[in-house]
Amino acid sequence: MFRITTLCSILLLFSFSSRTLPAKYSEDIIPKLYVSEAAWVATAWYSDLGLEGLLPFEAFQQALQGYQTFDHPKKEILTIIDYSKPSTEERMFVLDMENQEILFQTLVAHGQNSGGNYATSFSNRHGSFQSSLGFFRTAHTYQGGNGYSLVIEGLEKGINDQARPRAVVIHGADYCTTDFINQHGRLGRSHGCPALPRELNQAIIDTIKDGSLLYIYADNEEYELSSALFDETSKWAN
Repeated sequence: MFRITTLCSILLLFSFSSRTLPAKYSEDIIPKLYVSEAAWVATAWYSDLGLEGLLPFEAFQQALQGYQTFDHPKKEILTIIDYSKPSTEERMFVLDMENQEILFQTLVAHGQNSGGNYATSFSNRHGSFQSSLGFFRTAHTYQGGNGYSLVIEGLEKGINDQARPRAVVIHGADYCTTDFINQHGRLGRSHGCPALPRELNQAIIDTIKDGSLLYIYADNEEYELSSALFDETSKWAN
């Protein structure tokens, strides 16, 4: 397996986030070089984290773009939810970006009006009972009707910025279990919240709370066309 040290990965990642290369490169060759280097960095991180076969490379690469772009003070943690997978598969990944480890890999539910076993419809609208895609920053915890819960703030205007007013939070749920899958052929569904197994809920929330980045992915063309992040960075895609 191709390896690169954590320190080199971090230095490279933040050097490329500024999109600067030596002045000797002409304008017509800079984009080609940037694509090569940026793709190389993403591939190195993807390999070091052991995500092959677990998470689509595109999901990780997009998450990494947001990781470089959005303000999130708790930089050691990056969480990715892959709603392109069915609810019967583990599709939430909590990553330690400093030590290059997968801290948690678990089931996660989607909104009841987003789909059955697969989440295919997404909304930022109040009362939709659908999940939202894109980038979120974690905030504070509280004890609510679903027990220990975590507030998340949508960072993309018009796409997920109503998450907090909609009370879309991370919480535990009895319908997020393998037993429920065995009985119903899918997980239960939320009102739009990414709900977790109760036995992992507190540990995950305590790991990601207070300012880490969350990316919810679904291989969704409508989201990618709407997101200002991809408007800005799509020309640098691999």
